[in-house]
Amino acid sequence: MASDRQTDQDYIRPVRRILIGVMVLSLLLVFLVWRVDSPRVEQLRTDLIDRIVPSFDWAMRPVTRVAGMLENLQSYARIVEQNQELRRELQQMRAWREAALQLEQRNAQLLDLNQVRIDPQLTHVTGVVMADGGSPFRRSVLLNVGARDGVQDGWAVMDGLGLAGRIAGVGNRTSRVVLLTDTASSVPVLIQPSGQRAMLSGDNSVFPLLEFIETPDELRPGDRVISSDDGGVFPAGLLIGEVVQTRDRRLRVRLAADYGRLEFLRVMRSRPVEQILHTGNLIVPDPPRLPELPELPEGVIAPAGPGAESAVDE
Repeated sequence: MASDRQTDQDYIRPVRRILIGVMVLSLLLVFLVWRVDSPRVEQLRTDLIDRIVPSFDWAMRPVTRVAGMLENLQSYARIVEQNQELRRELQQMRAWREAALQLEQRNAQLLDLNQVRIDPQLTHVTGVVMADGGSPFRRSVLLNVGARDGVQDGWAVMDGLGLAGRIAGVGNRTSRVVLLTDTASSVPVLIQPSGQRAMLSGDNSVFPLLEFIETPDELRPGDRVISSDDGGVFPAGLLIGEVVQTRDRRLRVRLAADYGRLEFLRVMRSRPVEQILHTGNLIVPDPPRLPELPELPEGVIAPAGPGAESAVDE
Protein backbone atom coordinates (compact mmCIF):
# COMPACT_ATOMS: atom_id res chain seq x y z
CA MET A 1 0.00 0.00 0.00
CA ALA A 2 2.81 2.36 0.80
CA SER A 3 4.44 1.67 -2.54
CA ASP A 4 1.16 2.47 -4.40
CA ARG A 5 0.85 5.82 -2.66
CA GLN A 6 4.46 6.61 -3.47
CA THR A 7 3.83 5.72 -7.11
CA ASP A 8 0.72 7.97 -7.28
CA GLN A 9 2.64 10.90 -5.86
CA ASP A 10 5.44 10.33 -8.35
CA TYR A 11 2.90 10.56 -11.22
CA ILE A 12 0.89 13.50 -9.80
CA ARG A 13 3.82 15.84 -9.29
CA PRO A 14 5.07 15.76 -12.92
CA VAL A 15 1.50 16.13 -14.26
CA ARG A 16 0.88 19.08 -11.98
CA ARG A 17 4.09 20.73 -13.09
CA ILE A 18 3.20 20.16 -16.73
CA LEU A 19 -0.28 21.66 -16.26
CA ILE A 20 1.12 24.70 -14.47
CA GLY A 21 3.71 25.18 -17.19
CA VAL A 22 1.04 24.89 -19.93
CA MET A 23 -1.16 27.41 -18.11
CA VAL A 24 1.70 29.86 -17.75
CA LEU A 25 2.63 29.50 -21.40
CA SER A 26 -0.99 29.96 -22.43
CA LEU A 27 -1.31 33.11 -20.36
CA LEU A 28 1.94 34.46 -21.80
CA LEU A 29 0.73 33.64 -25.30
CA VAL A 30 -2.61 35.35 -24.68
CA PHE A 31 -0.81 38.36 -23.25
CA LEU A 32 1.52 38.58 -26.24
CA VAL A 33 -1.32 38.14 -28.72
CA TRP A 34 -3.39 40.76 -26.90
CA ARG A 35 -0.52 43.24 -27.00
CA VAL A 36 0.32 42.78 -30.67
CA ASP A 37 -0.91 45.70 -32.75
CA SER A 38 -1.88 44.11 -36.03
CA PRO A 39 -5.12 44.10 -38.05
CA ARG A 40 -5.14 40.28 -38.24
CA VAL A 41 -4.58 39.89 -34.53
CA GLU A 42 -7.28 42.48 -33.89
CA GLN A 43 -9.67 40.50 -36.05
CA LEU A 44 -8.71 37.33 -34.17
CA ARG A 45 -9.37 39.02 -30.82
CA THR A 46 -12.74 40.25 -32.03
CA ASP A 47 -13.74 36.76 -33.18
CA LEU A 48 -12.69 35.24 -29.87
CA ILE A 49 -14.68 37.80 -27.91
CA ASP A 50 -17.76 37.25 -30.08
CA ARG A 51 -17.61 33.50 -29.53
CA ILE A 52 -16.56 33.31 -25.88
CA VAL A 53 -18.25 36.24 -24.14
CA PRO A 54 -21.89 35.34 -25.04
CA SER A 55 -21.37 31.86 -23.69
CA PHE A 56 -20.38 33.32 -20.31
CA ASP A 57 -23.69 35.05 -19.83
CA TRP A 58 -24.69 32.52 -17.18
CA ALA A 59 -21.51 33.29 -15.27
CA MET A 60 -22.14 37.04 -15.37
CA ARG A 61 -25.62 36.81 -13.84
CA PRO A 62 -24.40 36.40 -10.25
CA VAL A 63 -21.97 39.26 -10.74
CA THR A 64 -24.75 41.46 -12.15
CA ARG A 65 -27.06 40.61 -9.25
CA VAL A 66 -24.35 41.31 -6.70
CA ALA A 67 -23.66 44.67 -8.37
CA GLY A 68 -27.39 45.47 -8.27
CA MET A 69 -27.55 44.58 -4.60
CA LEU A 70 -24.60 46.86 -3.89
CA GLU A 71 -26.32 49.71 -5.76
CA ASN A 72 -29.51 49.12 -3.79
CA LEU A 73 -27.58 49.20 -0.53
CA GLN A 74 -25.93 52.46 -1.56
CA SER A 75 -29.29 53.99 -2.55
CA TYR A 76 -30.78 52.80 0.77
CA ALA A 77 -27.92 54.48 2.63
CA ARG A 78 -28.57 57.70 0.68
CA ILE A 79 -32.29 57.48 1.50
CA VAL A 80 -31.47 57.07 5.20
CA GLU A 81 -29.24 60.16 5.06
CA GLN A 82 -31.92 62.16 3.26
CA ASN A 83 -34.50 61.03 5.79
CA GLN A 84 -32.33 62.20 8.67
CA GLU A 85 -31.72 65.51 6.92
CA LEU A 86 -35.46 65.96 6.36
CA ARG A 87 -36.10 65.29 10.03
CA ARG A 88 -33.59 67.95 10.99
CA GLU A 89 -35.22 70.39 8.57
CA LEU A 90 -38.64 69.50 9.99
CA GLN A 91 -37.43 70.32 13.49
CA GLN A 92 -36.10 73.65 12.21
CA MET A 93 -39.42 74.35 10.48
CA ARG A 94 -41.30 73.66 13.72
CA ALA A 95 -39.04 76.08 15.55
CA TRP A 96 -39.58 78.70 12.84
CA ARG A 97 -43.34 78.07 13.01
CA GLU A 98 -43.36 78.73 16.73
CA ALA A 99 -41.31 81.87 16.17
CA ALA A 100 -43.72 83.00 13.43
CA LEU A 101 -46.73 82.46 15.71
CA GLN A 102 -45.10 84.47 18.47
CA LEU A 103 -44.28 87.27 16.03
CA GLU A 104 -47.85 87.22 14.73
CA GLN A 105 -49.22 87.51 18.26
CA ARG A 106 -46.76 90.29 19.02
CA ASN A 107 -47.75 92.10 15.84
CA ALA A 108 -51.44 91.82 16.74
CA GLN A 109 -50.72 93.27 20.20
CA LEU A 110 -48.81 96.20 18.71
CA LEU A 111 -51.57 96.87 16.19
CA ASP A 112 -54.10 96.82 19.00
CA LEU A 113 -52.01 99.23 21.09
CA ASN A 114 -51.60 101.61 18.16
CA GLN A 115 -55.30 101.25 17.22
CA VAL A 116 -54.45 100.53 13.60
CA ARG A 117 -57.46 100.26 11.30
CA ILE A 118 -57.02 97.31 8.94
CA ASP A 119 -58.33 97.56 5.41
CA PRO A 120 -61.44 95.34 5.26
CA GLN A 121 -60.34 94.05 1.87
CA LEU A 122 -57.33 92.38 3.51
CA THR A 123 -59.42 90.21 5.84
CA HIS A 124 -60.93 86.84 4.99
CA VAL A 125 -63.14 84.04 6.25
CA THR A 126 -61.80 80.48 6.11
CA GLY A 127 -64.17 77.65 5.31
CA VAL A 128 -63.96 73.88 4.90
CA VAL A 129 -64.92 72.25 1.61
CA MET A 130 -67.93 70.14 2.51
CA ALA A 131 -68.67 68.56 -0.86
CA ASP A 132 -67.58 68.70 -4.46
CA GLY A 133 -70.55 69.69 -6.55
CA GLY A 134 -68.64 69.28 -9.79
CA SER A 135 -69.89 67.47 -12.84
CA PRO A 136 -68.78 67.03 -16.47
CA PHE A 137 -70.52 70.34 -17.18
CA ARG A 138 -69.95 72.27 -13.95
CA ARG A 139 -67.03 72.86 -11.61
CA SER A 140 -68.04 74.02 -8.13
CA VAL A 141 -67.64 73.19 -4.43
CA LEU A 142 -69.59 73.86 -1.24
CA LEU A 143 -68.20 75.67 1.83
CA ASN A 144 -69.44 75.57 5.41
CA VAL A 145 -69.56 79.39 5.70
CA GLY A 146 -72.48 81.53 4.63
CA ALA A 147 -74.51 84.62 5.39
CA ARG A 148 -74.13 84.18 9.15
CA ASP A 149 -70.36 84.61 8.64
CA GLY A 150 -70.84 87.74 6.52
CA VAL A 151 -70.16 86.05 3.17
CA GLN A 152 -71.61 87.85 0.18
CA ASP A 153 -72.25 86.81 -3.38
CA GLY A 154 -69.38 87.53 -5.80
CA TRP A 155 -66.51 87.52 -3.31
CA ALA A 156 -63.19 86.00 -4.37
CA VAL A 157 -62.13 82.62 -2.99
CA MET A 158 -58.50 81.49 -2.64
CA ASP A 159 -56.65 78.43 -1.44
CA GLY A 160 -53.19 78.61 0.12
CA LEU A 161 -51.53 79.85 -3.09
CA GLY A 162 -53.83 81.37 -5.67
CA LEU A 163 -57.31 82.34 -6.72
CA ALA A 164 -59.67 79.37 -6.92
CA GLY A 165 -63.02 80.91 -7.86
CA ARG A 166 -65.84 83.16 -6.66
CA ILE A 167 -68.92 82.90 -4.47
CA ALA A 168 -72.01 82.15 -6.57
CA GLY A 169 -74.86 81.48 -4.18
CA VAL A 170 -74.99 82.13 -0.42
CA GLY A 171 -77.10 80.37 2.16
CA ASN A 172 -77.33 80.91 5.87
CA ARG A 173 -74.69 78.31 6.74
CA THR A 174 -73.21 77.31 3.37
CA SER A 175 -72.11 78.91 0.13
CA ARG A 176 -71.28 77.66 -3.35
CA VAL A 177 -67.98 78.43 -5.04
CA VAL A 178 -67.78 78.42 -8.84
CA LEU A 179 -64.21 77.49 -9.79
CA LEU A 180 -62.18 79.24 -12.45
CA THR A 181 -62.34 76.14 -14.66
CA ASP A 182 -66.15 76.31 -14.92
CA THR A 183 -67.62 77.36 -18.25
CA ALA A 184 -69.61 80.11 -16.50
CA SER A 185 -66.43 81.70 -15.11
CA SER A 186 -64.96 84.77 -16.82
CA VAL A 187 -62.46 86.80 -14.84
CA PRO A 188 -60.56 89.96 -15.91
CA VAL A 189 -56.84 89.41 -15.44
CA LEU A 190 -53.59 91.31 -15.75
CA ILE A 191 -50.51 89.67 -17.29
CA GLN A 192 -47.10 90.67 -16.02
CA PRO A 193 -44.54 91.93 -16.95
CA SER A 194 -46.16 93.10 -20.21
CA GLY A 195 -49.08 94.70 -18.34
CA GLN A 196 -51.69 93.45 -20.83
CA ARG A 197 -55.27 92.87 -19.81
CA ALA A 198 -57.28 89.83 -20.84
CA MET A 199 -60.19 87.61 -19.87
CA LEU A 200 -59.69 84.22 -18.24
CA SER A 201 -62.51 81.94 -19.39
CA GLY A 202 -63.09 78.44 -18.07
CA ASP A 203 -63.86 75.57 -20.43
CA ASN A 204 -64.02 72.63 -17.98
CA SER A 205 -60.34 71.88 -18.60
CA VAL A 206 -57.40 72.05 -16.20
CA PHE A 207 -55.96 75.07 -18.03
CA PRO A 208 -58.46 77.94 -18.53
CA LEU A 209 -58.27 79.92 -21.75
CA LEU A 210 -56.93 83.46 -22.18
CA GLU A 211 -59.12 85.55 -24.46
CA PHE A 212 -59.36 89.13 -25.73
CA ILE A 213 -55.61 89.72 -25.53
CA GLU A 214 -54.42 92.99 -27.03
CA THR A 215 -51.09 91.75 -28.46
CA PRO A 216 -50.59 88.00 -27.95
CA ASP A 217 -47.11 88.13 -29.49
CA GLU A 218 -45.78 89.94 -26.41
CA LEU A 219 -46.77 87.11 -24.07
CA ARG A 220 -44.33 84.38 -23.15
CA PRO A 221 -44.85 81.07 -21.34
CA GLY A 222 -44.21 81.60 -17.66
CA ASP A 223 -45.62 85.15 -17.48
CA ARG A 224 -47.37 85.85 -14.20
CA VAL A 225 -51.17 86.20 -14.26
CA ILE A 226 -52.92 88.16 -11.49
CA SER A 227 -56.44 89.41 -10.98
CA SER A 228 -57.56 92.81 -12.22
CA ASP A 229 -60.05 95.16 -10.60
CA ASP A 230 -61.75 95.92 -13.91
CA GLY A 231 -65.48 95.92 -13.43
CA GLY A 232 -65.12 95.55 -9.67
CA VAL A 233 -65.32 91.74 -9.89
CA PHE A 234 -62.21 90.89 -7.85
CA PRO A 235 -59.60 92.82 -5.86
CA ALA A 236 -56.48 93.56 -7.86
CA GLY A 237 -53.24 91.67 -7.37
CA LEU A 238 -54.50 88.18 -6.45
CA LEU A 239 -52.25 85.46 -7.87
CA ILE A 240 -53.95 83.26 -10.47
CA GLY A 241 -51.15 81.35 -12.21
CA GLU A 242 -48.78 81.50 -15.17
CA VAL A 243 -49.15 81.53 -18.94
CA VAL A 244 -48.68 78.28 -20.87
CA GLN A 245 -48.98 77.50 -24.57
CA THR A 246 -50.69 74.28 -25.59
CA ARG A 247 -50.11 72.20 -28.69
CA ASP A 248 -52.87 74.01 -30.55
CA ARG A 249 -50.87 77.25 -30.11
CA ARG A 250 -53.50 78.72 -27.78
CA LEU A 251 -52.55 80.63 -24.65
CA ARG A 252 -53.86 79.19 -21.41
CA VAL A 253 -53.12 79.55 -17.69
CA ARG A 254 -51.66 76.97 -15.33
CA LEU A 255 -53.53 77.76 -12.12
CA ALA A 256 -51.60 78.25 -8.89
CA ALA A 257 -54.47 76.80 -6.86
CA ASP A 258 -54.22 73.06 -6.28
CA TYR A 259 -57.63 71.81 -7.34
CA GLY A 260 -56.73 68.25 -6.40
CA ARG A 261 -56.48 69.19 -2.70
CA LEU A 262 -59.19 71.76 -2.05
CA GLU A 263 -59.77 71.18 1.67
CA PHE A 264 -59.75 74.73 3.04
CA LEU A 265 -60.66 77.90 1.14
CA ARG A 266 -60.42 81.55 2.11
CA VAL A 267 -63.25 83.89 1.18
CA MET A 268 -61.74 87.34 0.64
CA ARG A 269 -63.88 90.20 1.94
CA SER A 270 -64.20 92.59 -0.97
CA ARG A 271 -65.89 95.86 -0.07
CA PRO A 272 -66.79 98.34 -2.82
CA VAL A 273 -64.41 101.28 -2.85
CA GLU A 274 -65.98 104.59 -1.95
CA GLN A 275 -66.18 106.71 -5.06
CA ILE A 276 -65.61 110.48 -5.02
CA LEU A 277 -67.90 112.01 -7.63
CA HIS A 278 -67.16 115.68 -7.00
CA THR A 279 -63.70 117.16 -7.14
CA GLY A 280 -64.66 119.65 -4.45
CA ASN A 281 -64.25 116.95 -1.85
CA LEU A 282 -60.54 116.93 -2.59
CA ILE A 283 -60.04 120.74 -2.32
CA VAL A 284 -59.47 122.43 1.00
CA PRO A 285 -62.43 124.75 1.76
CA ASP A 286 -61.84 128.50 1.52
CA PRO A 287 -61.17 130.35 4.79
CA PRO A 288 -64.16 132.18 6.27
CA ARG A 289 -64.66 135.73 4.97
CA LEU A 290 -64.55 138.72 7.34
CA PRO A 291 -67.64 140.93 7.56
CA GLU A 292 -67.53 143.97 5.31
CA LEU A 293 -67.00 147.37 6.99
CA PRO A 294 -69.52 150.17 6.39
CA GLU A 295 -68.56 152.93 4.01
CA LEU A 296 -66.99 156.02 5.64
CA PRO A 297 -67.93 159.57 4.68
CA GLU A 298 -65.61 161.60 2.49
CA GLY A 299 -62.58 163.05 4.19
CA VAL A 300 -62.47 160.40 6.89
CA ILE A 301 -59.52 158.03 6.86
CA ALA A 302 -60.10 154.41 7.88
CA PRO A 303 -58.34 153.42 11.08
CA ALA A 304 -55.10 151.52 10.58
CA GLY A 305 -55.05 149.71 13.89
CA PRO A 306 -56.79 149.09 17.18
CA GLY A 307 -55.86 152.54 18.53
CA ALA A 308 -56.55 154.41 15.37
CA GLU A 309 -60.29 154.78 16.08
CA SER A 310 -59.73 156.83 19.22
CA ALA A 311 -57.23 159.07 17.37
CA VAL A 312 -59.75 159.84 14.68
CA ASP A 313 -62.38 160.78 17.28
CA GLU A 314 -60.00 163.29 18.80
